[in-house]
Amino acid sequence: MTALIGLAALVVVALIGWMIAEGKEKFFRYSNSDEEEASLQRTRDAQKAAGYEEMGIKDVIRTISTKGFSAV
Repeated sequence: MTALIGLAALVVVALIGWMIAEGKEKFFRYSNSDEEEASLQRTRDAQKAAGYEEMGIKDVIRTISTKGFSAV
């Protein structure tokens, strides 16, 4: 009987924690300030000027070794 009570308590605590985690997003939203947005844009512009280009999943698969390597 004690194990059943313990299991029920664990489930209740887990559900309460889950509710808090889900509700937190609705009440505490984060948004970038104008200064942060300007800084991010400067960083993107500098990366683009240096030739950086974000790769898609197909590009990543093409550039990495998916067949392993030879130990010999």
